Amino acid sequence: MAEAIPDTLRQRAVELRSQLQKASYAYYVLDAPDLPDEVYDRLYRQLQELENQYPDLITPDSPTQRIGERPASQFTAIEHNIPLYSLENAFDLDEYRQWEVRWQRQAPDINQATVVAELKIDGNALALTYENGLLTKGVTRGDGVSGEDITQNIRTIRSIPLRLQIENPPPRVEVRGEAFIPNDVFERINADRQANDEALFANPRNAAAGTLRQLDSRVVAQRRLDFFAYTLLLPEGTGGLTLPQTQEESLTILQTLGFKVNPNRKLCPVTADVAQFYDDWDQTRTELPYLTDGVVVKLNDLALQERLGFTQKFPRWAIALKYPAEEAPTILKDMTVQVGRTGAVTPVAELAPVQLAGTTVARATLHNADRLAELNLHKGDTVIVRKAGEIIPEVVRVLFDLRPADAEPCRLPTHCPECGEKLVRPVDEAVTRCINPLCPAIVRGDLIHWTSRQALDIVGLGEKWVQQLLEQRLVRSIADLYDLTVEDLLPLDRMGQQLAQKLIDAIQASKSQSWSRVLFGLGIRHVGAVNAQLLAQEFYTVDRLAAADPKEIEAVYGIGPEIAYSVHEWFQSSANQQLITRLKEKKLNLEGPPQEPETTDRPMAGKTFVLTGTLPTLSRREAKAKIEESGGKVTGSVSSKTSYVVVGIDAGSKLAKAEKLGIQRLSEDDLLALLEKTASV
Repeated sequence: MAEAIPDTLRQRAVELRSQLQKASYAYYVLDAPDLPDEVYDRLYRQLQELENQYPDLITPDSPTQRIGERPASQFTAIEHNIPLYSLENAFDLDEYRQWEVRWQRQAPDINQATVVAELKIDGNALALTYENGLLTKGVTRGDGVSGEDITQNIRTIRSIPLRLQIENPPPRVEVRGEAFIPNDVFERINADRQANDEALFANPRNAAAGTLRQLDSRVVAQRRLDFFAYTLLLPEGTGGLTLPQTQEESLTILQTLGFKVNPNRKLCPVTADVAQFYDDWDQTRTELPYLTDGVVVKLNDLALQERLGFTQKFPRWAIALKYPAEEAPTILKDMTVQVGRTGAVTPVAELAPVQLAGTTVARATLHNADRLAELNLHKGDTVIVRKAGEIIPEVVRVLFDLRPADAEPCRLPTHCPECGEKLVRPVDEAVTRCINPLCPAIVRGDLIHWTSRQALDIVGLGEKWVQQLLEQRLVRSIADLYDLTVEDLLPLDRMGQQLAQKLIDAIQASKSQSWSRVLFGLGIRHVGAVNAQLLAQEFYTVDRLAAADPKEIEAVYGIGPEIAYSVHEWFQSSANQQLITRLKEKKLNLEGPPQEPETTDRPMAGKTFVLTGTLPTLSRREAKAKIEESGGKVTGSVSSKTSYVVVGIDAGSKLAKAEKLGIQRLSEDDLLALLEKTASV
């Protein structure tokens, strides 16, 4: 029988949820924080502790429920109640005027109508459903008719309310808007991906799309997506709302409901106002914290919108007036190469400085040898440069007619510019690599990664000090850091006794960092911070992970075959095995909390269950608790070691795999009967 919850604690949970929701709204929507971070964290922990003690206190709109405990196995296709079409594009004002003529033909009695001009966010459209005020579903645009249910991921976006800010909400509300990644976050994501030798996102839109389709909502939460709402639909009544008559009124209502609405918009009674709005933002849009690629123009009158309806592809009452991609010619002065932490060699174009999209561009990535060959670059070439997604400079093409007669072709070197070892290009990869583990560039990258905030977080030991340590030959691997003394550091430039002691203390303190942080810090290709946590939870000692084969590693939630192979191969290297031995000697944390031993006196001890689909009466949390109470274990993926698969409504690919392996299938009733039967034995 569940423990009774005191009324005082119920009320405290309500108060905490309210305080945290208001603080999140002020921070993420209004951009006007009203609660210090440390106070928010303290209140959040109080609520979390209450909910852990009394799970019945958990509500769908609780701030603690934004991030799911387990990754999804797949996304389900959902049909939109109202089609979520993309917009027709106009690439100049002449095409915009042609659109005006077209809609006026559909409504000949209306000569002129006010429009709302809104900045077009270069992100991904989402459709959100709220039932009785609670967020119940979030779906991607897809093909406009149906999209994917990514509710678990959408809940992590802090500017999307889990509960509408209205006492008498409509029975059903649909909100459309754009999820996007702010520019500074995008740059951080790409920097992290480059450090982990992962392919860079071409632009924030692609990054947002890739993020929204992550199966692990913890990854989505780390990427800090944002959201602007722009459409309000009330298909089943208004509740306490007044039915909007215009697009401008809809935006105002969305704000009162708790949504972030782009303030950069304008009511335009005539075409000249649209043109002015478009031109004004073309001059200043690069100063915005997010990417915009045009202006969306919508007829303000919602009744007129409904009257005009849709073509087979687009709404007739709206159009996107796009900005042309900004390009500029410049001279390729030279080509250099960079060697990354994993040995990846990247060619870089060194350019005569040129102004582009509000910044001075003097360098641009050339990606790899294939791109280099495709461009057929020569030193001294006149090249056209643009910013991919308005952020990353790239060379688009060469003006061959302007090539100097004695121009020298640009080619990747055959040997590493850092260590002189021969470069290698694996057959199945586009990347050329240095495979010398002692290459200064690789060691430097390893050390910088190891000391970073998400890894060992060695405060104060930044890139500048790492470079000096290497130049003075004080370290040649991450393990060497733990042999350093204050006396070793004192000869370094601008180093004093007090600072040297602080750095040594910080290095020694890092020994207490968790096993998952150490695993991330090892810099294994494709293993980010979240994947490291998943692996550390399943393989709670380094020896267990080192002994695992790729199939065992791949069986972990969120770990794909590429990551599994990379981890397995890393531990096969004798140099890496020696590194692990040294880290053990230095007393680094190479194991996590031991898993609870399985007790053999409980009926389901040694049995492994997998849950798939929605059970008729039990929540997944309740089913898991019942199984674990009887000694069983619940895992996220089906393997030959699975004892039972518990099947609910809309079971996914796990069921098919279980049937293929011949694993016994249980319904909810079967499960309860099995647990009751074994409990009475």
